[in-house]
Amino acid sequence: MAIHTHKIPVTIITGFLGSGKTTLIHQIAKNANGRRLAIIVNEFGELGMDGEILKGNDCGCDEENILELSNGCLCCTVQEEFLPTMLELMERKDQIDHIIIETSGLALPKPLVKAFNWPDLKPQITVDAVVTVVDSVGQATGEICDRARVQAQRLEDDSLDHESSIEELFEDQLSCADLIIMTKSDLIDEEKYKEVSGIIQNKVGSQIKLISAVKGDIPVDVLLGIGAKSEDYIDQKHSHHEAHHHHHHHHDHDHDHDHPHDHDHDETINSIVITVEAPHTPKALIKVLEKMVADFEVYRIKGIIEVPGKPMRMIVQGVANRFENYFDRKWKEGELRATRLVIIGEKLEEASILKYIEAQLTVTA
Repeated sequence: MAIHTHKIPVTIITGFLGSGKTTLIHQIAKNANGRRLAIIVNEFGELGMDGEILKGNDCGCDEENILELSNGCLCCTVQEEFLPTMLELMERKDQIDHIIIETSGLALPKPLVKAFNWPDLKPQITVDAVVTVVDSVGQATGEICDRARVQAQRLEDDSLDHESSIEELFEDQLSCADLIIMTKSDLIDEEKYKEVSGIIQNKVGSQIKLISAVKGDIPVDVLLGIGAKSEDYIDQKHSHHEAHHHHHHHHDHDHDHDHPHDHDHDETINSIVITVEAPHTPKALIKVLEKMVADFEVYRIKGIIEVPGKPMRMIVQGVANRFENYFDRKWKEGELRATRLVIIGEKLEEASILKYIEAQLTVTA
């Protein structure tokens, strides 16, 4: 019997909060052209909303082929969930043609790519490409990284030699990219798009391709089958995160450690999960969420809305003050019918945010 030595290709989809990663993956799954895909969704927070959205759409994926990891930061807990998940998939490798991994918007891609060099994985899997998704609108307006505030801080303090942790995270995601997808390019004019895409191109160098996309509509053959073998070159990629840890902690991530430790992006950025029980309509709720974004440091909102009298559940997603909502499927029998939201921002307190939302809903009722 011949020995099966073919490596399964893995595409890692990374990018900042709300850049359009889930939309892109949905399009890949929907237009797989016969490819048997396994999808791993890495969430930041307790409620696996991206996995819920993918499972609820008409992408044609079996639910058992959509796996969820619960920790948004992979750099220190990657071995706890990721390795067992990948080894489990390897037991089904004859049923899988390609693996798609969606990182959370707060995940650092370099430690994840490095994990593919582990002896248990390297003979069986290769990183076909790291695809970094960039929100063109966010880059044009500065809404995602709050560039105006960062620039003000830098002007006030000449001693600063690096930008905010959010900006560094974004740059780390760019530095690992084999391909960059510029999403929502239809929402800004051509001149502004040329400006922001030029900024990104200068950051990554001319060897990295930038592709414009509207609602993730890109031919799958462009995204899959790149053959970058990213794990072989990952040590050449610059990482602010590794530089900080080397300087401050003198430790690397190649050894086993099962204790939690702090990260720059963990100290202020957190996610909360709330269930909104106060009466509301989608319009009223989104109006309140828009106000909340202005009153709190909120980067991303995603969730499910329970619309009274409707058999369908509604998905809501928001970045800065831009929101979209749509029905995705009928509620399943026995499924909890409730409005549940994942809110990601700085120093968010669950009780305070819930009280704020429900108070504002009372005002708008």
